[in-house]
Amino acid sequence: MAQHAARIVLDPAARDADAEHRLLRAEGLAARVDILGVPAWSVSDPALLRELLTSPDVSKDGRRHWPGYEQAVRSWPLALWIAATNMFTAYGGDHRRLRRIVAPALSVRRVAALKPVVEDLVERLLDALETTPRGGSAELRERFAHPLPIAVIGHLMGMSDDRGGDFRALVDGVFDTTRSPEEAADNTQRLYAMLDDLIATKQAAPGDDLTSALITLRADGETAGGPALSESELRDTLLLLINAGYETTVNLIDQAVTSLLTRPEQLAHVRAGRATWADVVEETLRHEPPVKHLPLRYAVADIPLPDGRVIRRGEAILASYAAANRHPDWHEDPDRFDVTRLTKEHLAFGHGIHFCLGAALARLEGETALRAFFGRFPDAELAVAEGELEPMASLISNGHRSLPVRLCPV
Repeated sequence: MAQHAARIVLDPAARDADAEHRLLRAEGLAARVDILGVPAWSVSDPALLRELLTSPDVSKDGRRHWPGYEQAVRSWPLALWIAATNMFTAYGGDHRRLRRIVAPALSVRRVAALKPVVEDLVERLLDALETTPRGGSAELRERFAHPLPIAVIGHLMGMSDDRGGDFRALVDGVFDTTRSPEEAADNTQRLYAMLDDLIATKQAAPGDDLTSALITLRADGETAGGPALSESELRDTLLLLINAGYETTVNLIDQAVTSLLTRPEQLAHVRAGRATWADVVEETLRHEPPVKHLPLRYAVADIPLPDGRVIRRGEAILASYAAANRHPDWHEDPDRFDVTRLTKEHLAFGHGIHFCLGAALARLEGETALRAFFGRFPDAELAVAEGELEPMASLISNGHRSLPVRLCPV
């Protein structure tokens, strides 16, 4: 697969992501990297990244535009990220068709209608947390950050409550970049088996949910002589919605709570009315975006860079969102978490035609969860030193292995 010599080998366990991001930015507009054995151009310059994310010369369809595709699908631990057939990996007309199908389910109106559902779920989770003995600690990622988005996406897709935990474990495996190719392939096989079971259940007993709607849409398309979704597109679209709607929101809640508990002066800004919960969410998305790097894109044609280098046709491109968000050319004092920051622009949800359709839902869940949590537990504090929080072993997912919090200190 080698197309150029990588200068930086990305750590699959992401043990010091901030230092790694500084190395990427030090390389200039883009850095030649090795991501689990695959060479790519990591783009951390925000202006260049936004340009590439909107360029017709950059594709997400590896089948059509990446010479390394066949080998990667056979042996790369992140094969699922490039092999799925949904709008995440589509280009041109295919992308527009698939995005039009999914967009109505995540419209502003639909998301607004979910607000009471999210609020009810949050309150029930906080009720359960309130049973924690005074002075004892609760594992907040496990008991709050995880169950909220999996319950919301389950509600959207019509999953029964008993499926949530199984899907969660398998989705976690998709984001784990320390697995061997064999372990990743086994996780993918088990995830697809669960998706096939969900589809079969909804075909037998349709409901008022997104899974049933997509199944109906596919059936109507076949009747009309041209399927709106192929069988693989249906399955992989459900996969995308579960992945995107779950893991990223878990990390958003995790990182926002961590940032506020370790910086009490920032929480004080919110309580004094100098900042809003929306400000907290946006600054968290900038400072600690849920996704560090998003694989992969591919050059459809040679792309000259302003510094004289060229991304050659067929070379892979890695969108390094976390490194770009803290670029010193974009934000003043970019490493500082500041909820009163006037300009909180970021690329946490991507940019251009692949901008995340679930952004409004993630923001709703984040704001609702934070407002209610700090309202219910105003004296909460970390149960360990900040330096003891361990990052998730992932190049992609940006969260902690656990988040122990004392809700009501003695």
